[in-house]
Amino acid sequence: MNKANGFHIGIDLGGTKIEIIALNQEGAAVYRTRVPTPKGDYPATVAAIVSLVRQCEAVLNAGGTLGIGIPGAVSRKTGRIKNANSTWLIGEDLQADLEKALERPVALENDANCLVLSEAVDGAAAGVRSVFGVIIGTGCGGGIVFDGQIVGGVNSIGGEWGHNPLPWSCDDRQLSCYCGLSGCNETFLSGSGLERHYQARSGRFLTAIEIETAASTGDETAQGLLDDYVIWLAKGLAAVINVVDPDVIVLGGGMSNFSRLYTDVPNIWQQWVFSDQVDTRLVAPKFGDSSGVRGAAWLGKSTL
Repeated sequence: MNKANGFHIGIDLGGTKIEIIALNQEGAAVYRTRVPTPKGDYPATVAAIVSLVRQCEAVLNAGGTLGIGIPGAVSRKTGRIKNANSTWLIGEDLQADLEKALERPVALENDANCLVLSEAVDGAAAGVRSVFGVIIGTGCGGGIVFDGQIVGGVNSIGGEWGHNPLPWSCDDRQLSCYCGLSGCNETFLSGSGLERHYQARSGRFLTAIEIETAASTGDETAQGLLDDYVIWLAKGLAAVINVVDPDVIVLGGGMSNFSRLYTDVPNIWQQWVFSDQVDTRLVAPKFGDSSGVRGAAWLGKSTL
């Protein structure tokens, strides 16, 4: 099969699901499916990705370039995965293992970088120079695209705000983070972080979606927590604006579906931004939870 003239295949390797998409040369999706992630099992994760790619190409009867968004980064020191909240990937040579199994080049990038690339190319941030992308889902990541190019950084951590401490003082308890620190943005702003804070306050466990529902039906703990969440996110994004000053910030991940964020956060973030006016736009992803996988597909063009 002629991969160079075929499709652009992207995979989003998430903590709960692995999604694959194939885009034609015009950017239209011609194939898409997802399977559960084999949590904690690296060989099974590799096998699942290989199976998805082969099934996709069998259905399309054509090959394609391949890009993969991962919840971490590739270490420039070792070539192996680092900083992954899907911790079973850490220390593994994912790129080499996939290239051996699939007999082709594979482009790997952080999943937040893939999200922001997708939205900068033909999504909610198309047409601007600088875009900061945020994933607030199972984990909390970030990425930067400038003039259509991912800003990876010399340490491969460009945009990784999730493991900075939440800026400015916070009255809520600081929870431990898988990275070894405590009080990280991720422990406040990820969906899993929200769930942990709700449990700490109420003694009950609810999912992030259930917390939003509970707030709308009069649960005072949920209401107070979501009010605090708006403040936490505004503080975190204000710190990004102070450093990067992007034209657009686009949200992704499950928490990006909370519609109040797009009005409430910009209404208060100016008090922490070092400017007399904040023109940065906060937007939802045009492609929803498929934005990351689309960005991975565009990433695959680099393997031609």
